[in-house]
Amino acid sequence: MISPSWLKADVSRETMELLEAFVELVGKWNPSINLISKTSMDDIWERHIWDSAQVFDIQGVNGLWADLGSGGGLPAVVLSIMAKQHAPEAVVHMVESDRRKCAFLRTAVRELGLKAKVTTERIEEMVPLNADVVSARALTDLNGLLSFADQHCAQNGMAIFLKGETWHKELESAQENWSFEYEDHKSQTNPGAVILKIKDIARV
Repeated sequence: MISPSWLKADVSRETMELLEAFVELVGKWNPSINLISKTSMDDIWERHIWDSAQVFDIQGVNGLWADLGSGGGLPAVVLSIMAKQHAPEAVVHMVESDRRKCAFLRTAVRELGLKAKVTTERIEEMVPLNADVVSARALTDLNGLLSFADQHCAQNGMAIFLKGETWHKELESAQENWSFEYEDHKSQTNPGAVILKIKDIARV
């Protein structure tokens, strides 16, 4: 497996080996706890690994990165693997309420030697994480995501959300309740999808 030509970040042999080991872990655990859909397992690199890795191109990982609703570790584990090469001081904090998925995430962190933390808790019930970056993928609509970001971002922090083809409608709906600045970056792996980079979040 080689990294796609559009990926700006260098992917060393060691990083690729960790990504491959992560894919093996997902394949081992997926039949019992459904980390990703069975149909996407055959296309896991394009639909999940590189889809997550492109977030690193947009923002990089530094300071405290909080990934909410981490599920099967996408993008959190992929970002933590990338950070191990490019930003070894960074910490990825994965938040997930499903205990079985947390068991998987902790196994991935341990076996891959990642600088990451896993918390089993509901996002809205946590004390503010004061994170430099908050991310989420396939968690909830933008209104809900902005509420989580407002709770867990540091004062000058930002949010990175991977959104599908309905992102325009979600954006319009969110702007009725929230004030924020945003950039939309076209997804390299999913036509019609974007990665939203959001800052200066405040309730209207």
